[in-house]
Amino acid sequence: MPSLNEIRSTFLNYFAKQGHEVVASSPLVPRNDPTLMFVNSGMVQFKNLFTGVETRDYNRATTAQKCVRAGGKHNDLDNVGYTARHHTFFEMLGNFSFGNYFKEEAITYAWELITKDFGIDKNKLTVTVYHTDDEAFAIWKKMGVPEERIIRIATSDNYWQMGPTGPCGPCTEIFYDHGEHIWGGPPGSPEEDGDRFIEIWNVVFMQNEQFEDGSMRNLDMQSIDTGMGLERIGALLQGSHDNYDTDLFKALIEASAHATGVDPYGAQNVHHRVIADHLRSTAFLIADGVMPSNDGRGYVLRRIMRRAMRHAHLLGAKDPVMHQLVPSLVRQMGGAYGELNHAQALIEETFLLEETRFKQTLERGLKLLDDEVEGLGEGVALSGEAAFKLYDTFGFPLDLTQDALREKGREVDVSGFEAAMAEQKAKARAAWSGSGDAADASVWFDIADDAGVTEFLGYDTEVAEGQVLALVADGARVKTLAEGQEGWAVLNQTPFYAESGGQVGDSGLMRRLENMEQVSRVSDTRKHADGKIFGHMIVAGEGGLSVGDTVSLEVEHGRRSAIRANHSATHLLHEALRSALGDHVAQRGSLNSDDRLRFDFSHSKALELDQIKQVEADVNACIRQNAPVVTRVMTPDEARELGAQALFGEKYGDEVRVVSMGHESGSGKGSDGHTYSIELCGGTHVRQTGDIGLFVVLGDSASSAGVRRIEALTGKAAFDYLSAQDARVAELALELKAPAADVPARVKALIDERKALTNEVAQLRRELAMAGGAKDGGAEAIEINGIKLIAQVLSGVSGKDLPALIDAHKGQIGSGAVLLIADTGGKAAVAAGVTSDLTDRLSAVDLVKAAVPELGGKGGGGRPDMAQGGGADVSNAEAAIAAAKSVLEA
Repeated sequence: MPSLNEIRSTFLNYFAKQGHEVVASSPLVPRNDPTLMFVNSGMVQFKNLFTGVETRDYNRATTAQKCVRAGGKHNDLDNVGYTARHHTFFEMLGNFSFGNYFKEEAITYAWELITKDFGIDKNKLTVTVYHTDDEAFAIWKKMGVPEERIIRIATSDNYWQMGPTGPCGPCTEIFYDHGEHIWGGPPGSPEEDGDRFIEIWNVVFMQNEQFEDGSMRNLDMQSIDTGMGLERIGALLQGSHDNYDTDLFKALIEASAHATGVDPYGAQNVHHRVIADHLRSTAFLIADGVMPSNDGRGYVLRRIMRRAMRHAHLLGAKDPVMHQLVPSLVRQMGGAYGELNHAQALIEETFLLEETRFKQTLERGLKLLDDEVEGLGEGVALSGEAAFKLYDTFGFPLDLTQDALREKGREVDVSGFEAAMAEQKAKARAAWSGSGDAADASVWFDIADDAGVTEFLGYDTEVAEGQVLALVADGARVKTLAEGQEGWAVLNQTPFYAESGGQVGDSGLMRRLENMEQVSRVSDTRKHADGKIFGHMIVAGEGGLSVGDTVSLEVEHGRRSAIRANHSATHLLHEALRSALGDHVAQRGSLNSDDRLRFDFSHSKALELDQIKQVEADVNACIRQNAPVVTRVMTPDEARELGAQALFGEKYGDEVRVVSMGHESGSGKGSDGHTYSIELCGGTHVRQTGDIGLFVVLGDSASSAGVRRIEALTGKAAFDYLSAQDARVAELALELKAPAADVPARVKALIDERKALTNEVAQLRRELAMAGGAKDGGAEAIEINGIKLIAQVLSGVSGKDLPALIDAHKGQIGSGAVLLIADTGGKAAVAAGVTSDLTDRLSAVDLVKAAVPELGGKGGGGRPDMAQGGGADVSNAEAAIAAAKSVLEA
């Protein structure tokens, strides 16, 4: 009996032998179909190949595709656990032709694989074809299928369409007959909903294109799209009618039974089945980058997780269970899907966090539910207000309440729940509108109300597709942006990071899928409506852009890479500063752009050169480690317990992203004691610290009181800066006629020589002045009221030379006063001195204050024995001297 892993391998190997490229499963978050919540079929990743928008180096492919159906129109959540074949997660096996082979080859491959490689009895197989598809009917007849087991179906069950318009075509489906002992009839019969005939494979002949007017034409490139559920074919090949009886599910169910201590196949088997199914979908979603949240895909993930946790609770589990089951899942599926191995620690940690938190509220919520139900009459539905209270207070999604009540034979007043939800939104809007945001804030809130939260895909991709949900120009919503018109575009999902947390917004390209040559340039990305939606600032390209358009989105890779490197470097810089300066260092602001980084931090004085060098060396040491950058999600309290640093200006909700990078033995950080940097951060980062490349500090300056600022470069910008520095040193070495290594010593020697010469010149000027360098030809003392006064106007000296000249003159006259005015290029510098024996009668300050106004200046000051001042006009020097003399005369 083959295992599911063996069946998967048999399928892929068969088509590989038929010349098909074995293509890895795409992530569960669709990058090329913005209309989908999650990938729900094998053809999703190939959609653009079928439409001709994209080409690859192969034209036939085969995959085992991960699929989730738990949100939107493809939602099997309510039935999971209660039926034999409903799942939130399943694997779709498929083979595809992109204009290569068509109907006969596709049918031949399917028949050969099923009847020969899988050994299924051909007499138990029935096929269907679209009622007008005579070609497919003839091929099946040629394969030896009796006409009575080739059923023509006239409904959409056998005609596939991508949407109201676009590629489409008839299908042929293969059914297995489980026998008369099971109720049901063949497809197309009144009993077709029974379980006797089970579809195991569907082949789509993508041969037509449908237009809005209902007309249809044959596609130039006719293609094949098939799908066979691994779980269904696995159950069949393992002799069961129930997908949950396969080897994989048995292993997961037994793991659940071991963790809870409850018989895996007893009366409570349905709870184990729900847990096993939901374990797969939630683990794979987490591995593909989805994290529990209150919006979008994260909300769907949380709903599935909490549904599984409630069933674990019903099994009597007192402690968290789901994280204990992850190793069993990895053993079963990690060989085929390596992402489970890589993300195992993250999956376990996310389960433990979510279940620990949910258990704290589950019992209270269920008690409230019991209290509400207790007073209701037989069969009366639970009020929408009560269901909303469970949602709003305890985080119970509506379907979780419905699932709990199903066991009690009750329903929920869904319309009442929706009315309560709408009332809460109205209150939140009223409160938000008065928060002081910009004048056009109401426009963005209207968009948030209509469009919901923008899903950010950019943590692990730079390319995706999105649907234009709203356009804004000149502060108002518009339906279309004309070619060349500037405005904001809001999409349902985007890989573009919106400016926040110090990281600038992404730029790049937006192309209309209808015509990939119609390119709009995205110059910036910003958050609006309190961070709920991302606005893309664009200039509309050829043909303009309209609400409803589906677009291809491409982040400018080089710029994003440089931004990521600078952002990750700020984390390492923060820790290096704490190591060099002390634990008082805390972030006070940052800028992470593509050309440089800026980091503001609490510190009271300038960094010494040795400290800057230490910081630079520590950051580069971490870069050379090429250590992985690890992101986890947890509560703010848990992050703080881990030692994570909160980033300045960031808003934190119930969950935070914790980014860890680098390692340092004995650092004492993190649960392992070796993590270098642990910070709360919602930005994008490099995969490995080595991706930063190089780190260079440009300088340290004051930002504000008690805050310093470091500017730095990374990667190519740092390399270019150092190269330019080397070029400057080489140029200096050439000028100095010295080796580059000797340049610092030679420059220092020149500076010392210059200082000596400057001092020598100053001394000569002073000597010249003392020897008669005054404009009046000399320094001759006069006597006023018994006090000697030397008053001179000097040229060729600077203001800073005057104090020394004053002292020299005071030494010559022994007792008296000196007033010197230096002509400094039309302006005047004034200095006055009084010998110590006269300072009780005369102050140098008074002499300066008398002279300065005559020179066009104000004030002046100093001590009684020495004072200085200045003025704008030296031409009035004689008047200034006269004013000083008047002080002595008085």
